[in-house]
Amino acid sequence: MLLRRLNNCGSRFCSSPFLQCIVRNLSLWSMKKDPELESALSRNRRWIVNNQIKNIILRYPNQEIPLKVLQKKFKTLDLQGKALNWVKKYPCCFEVHLLGDEYYCRLTKRMMHLVEEEESVKDMQEPVFVKRLAKLLMMSVHKRLNVVKINELKRNFGFPDDYLIRIVPKYPNLFRVVNYSGRRSSMEIELVYWDPDLAISAIEESANKEGTEPCFSCLLPSTWVKSWERFREFNSSPYISPYSDHSGLVEGTKEMEKRAVALLHELLSLTLWKKASIVKLGHFKREFVLPDKLNIMLLKHPGIFYVSNKYQIYTVLLGEGYNGSELIDKDPLVVVKDKFGELMQEGLHEYNERRRLVNLEKRRKKGFLLNRADKIIKDKSLEISDSEDHGDKLGGLLDPEERKRFYKVLFDDDAP
Repeated sequence: MLLRRLNNCGSRFCSSPFLQCIVRNLSLWSMKKDPELESALSRNRRWIVNNQIKNIILRYPNQEIPLKVLQKKFKTLDLQGKALNWVKKYPCCFEVHLLGDEYYCRLTKRMMHLVEEEESVKDMQEPVFVKRLAKLLMMSVHKRLNVVKINELKRNFGFPDDYLIRIVPKYPNLFRVVNYSGRRSSMEIELVYWDPDLAISAIEESANKEGTEPCFSCLLPSTWVKSWERFREFNSSPYISPYSDHSGLVEGTKEMEKRAVALLHELLSLTLWKKASIVKLGHFKREFVLPDKLNIMLLKHPGIFYVSNKYQIYTVLLGEGYNGSELIDKDPLVVVKDKFGELMQEGLHEYNERRRLVNLEKRRKKGFLLNRADKIIKDKSLEISDSEDHGDKLGGLLDPEERKRFYKVLFDDDAP
């Protein structure tokens, strides 16, 4: 409605740079919301915090941390309230014990089993990580990428934290670390050998299996007639592999756009959760020759990409990677991380049930007689869900800046 009113204004008024900026921002994120894909982005926000706590504990001597030390780290985790109260809500994940006159926190045996399973999966997945890294380098213009930039998306691709010192040196026939400028922030990983067997995109691989020509798939509702027409027109031209030489393509042409869409499709296909932060993808514009207005290009292809600004973090999902809100093909690392989420939920349910029984007993002692309906309502009010917490809340979430900082973590990589 506002955009229509603005368009009805005089051309001189609408030519104002400030007004153009408003119109551009209003129309930028106008993609129709998909409740199921939005749900895929919003789940497990507590999982991120608990995963960070897990990593903090593992780095401590004897893999246990004084609660007073964990309390000090709550600020960096954007949490408020008492650390003791927080960890008690997840008895299946964290164990608190008294040593002398001080409380300590460690992981439960079940959590430690999951940690061991995750490390085992990472070891087995090493060849997969190597292929992913090689593919990223093969798609880049100069066949090398800045280490700092890779680190921003390393969790999206499942790379372990120590991949640079543990994995890269083991494959000198594929990679080498270079620093042509000498600056510390200019360290890069360079491709040594071009493997033609890896220069096949997910779309080409699927087409080879089906014996068809490589092309994009569209997941738009049949009622989106105009969007389907635009997709068919875009898809009618030959597919351009992101691994092919694009030096002959002219910037701003349909062929260049086709190549950029193919490259982004391949990048998202290589991620664990088939999603990534648009801002972080934008950091690779020069390396992958992506358009300056990356977000606008993504919005032009709603049948391929789903764009969301949930929690004020602009994210793109690969539509074909999801069936509703569920990932279709789950990487073994995602399966392990899902087990952590399930264990966390089990502990939270156990905490809620114990809290409910304690409060019921308190009411009985006070002589309260509740009818069935009143009992259900009151019991429900005692539960702590994934979306709310009556005691130790996610810190400062009503403050937009605090919320923005916290939810940046959601799309770093540890998230499904």
